[in-house]
This record gives sequence, structure tokens and C-alpha cells, in this order.
Amino acid sequence: MTALLTSPQPQVVLHGVSWPTYQGLVRDLEAAPGNRLTYDQGTLEIMVPLPPHEAYKKLMGRLVEVTTEETDTEIRSLGSTTWNREDLQKGLEADQCYYIQHEQAVRGKDEIDLTIDPPPDLAIEVDNTSSSLNRMAIYAALGVPEIWRFDGETLTIYALTNGEYRPQETSNVLPMLRRDDLLRFLQTSQTMGETSWVKAFRTWLRERL
Repeated sequence: MTALLTSPQPQVVLHGVSWPTYQGLVRDLEAAPGNRLTYDQGTLEIMVPLPPHEAYKKLMGRLVEVTTEETDTEIRSLGSTTWNREDLQKGLEADQCYYIQHEQAVRGKDEIDLTIDPPPDLAIEVDNTSSSLNRMAIYAALGVPEIWRFDGETLTIYALTNGEYRPQETSNVLPMLRRDDLLRFLQTSQTMGETSWVKAFRTWLRERL
């Protein structure tokens, strides 16, 4: 089954944007959630995700959260937090992100500085249009160890190795989860109510653990 992620997202690309201007836009748009900003050395892309995008990022997040509940793993969920580093002139907003292995390092922190603190252990990306900027390269520069990327049809688990993302079949941060199993549940989400779907995943996971 192929999910319907075919409608293009409204997208604006600006060039020659200074770092202070980018930071100002990040602050200004905090009051208008839903805009997704990506910044790379003076180029700024602004996207407004559509409902299918939002639905799938929430579903993928539920997979993470149910898994950590069932394995009694502490996490810190930071949703679509903006991650950036001025020294790299790069920044973006994840669709969903989680501290798992490094949860204790950021527990209770109101502000996280990626020049000092570790990056999130896992980021989730739902793509239904081509970004003008290489978001994966920005994630790599920020040092995010693992990305789950779903385009409506294909799910890929990427692990950061020697500064580059390589696809793999099993998650490093949640090693009980395989790509094929995650994809199967994302596909069945189209034919089930969300509550029943979460229950089905929880039952499957308990049998696997």
C-alpha cells in the first residue's frame, strides 16, 4: 500500500539571509506553529506541511513512544524543536525528535546548546516534496546519530557513520525495531483507527520482546 503524500507543500526559498535574520524568523514563527524552517549558510527554506505530513509524523512518533514505554526506556520528546549552530551556519526543525541514549544529559534543561550538549539521538523526517536544501547533510553536520525517513511509500533508517548517513535494516537507538516492521505498521495505519492501530503495535511488540 502506498500512502497519499502527493500534494506539494507550500514552499518559499530565500537567499542571502543572515544568521540574525534567520534567528529572528525562528522566534517570530514560534507563535505560528506549522512552518518548517531549514537554513544552510545564507539560504532559508520555509515550508508549510500539509495534513498527511502531520499525520505520519505523529504516527511515527507513537511507534517510538510505545516502544520506549514497553521497554521501560526513559526518553525526552522534543517534537519539532529547532536545532541550529551558528558556527556551522546551519539549522532546521525536525518533524519529531527524541533523546534516548542521552536523555539524562538533557533532562530538565530548558535550553540545549549543540556546541556543548549532545544532539537528539533520533529524528523523524516525513517527506512529500523535494527540499531545495539537503536536510540530511544538515542533520549530519549537527551530529544526529539516526534518522527515520518516510516518503509515503518507503521507510529508510539512516545511521550516521563517519559523517555520512547509511541505510540499515535495524534501528541502533531502538534495536528491537526493524525497518520492514515499521513500514508494515505505517501501511496498516491507513486501514485502521489510530487507537486500534496503537494497540496492535503494542501487542506485536510485547510478543517480540
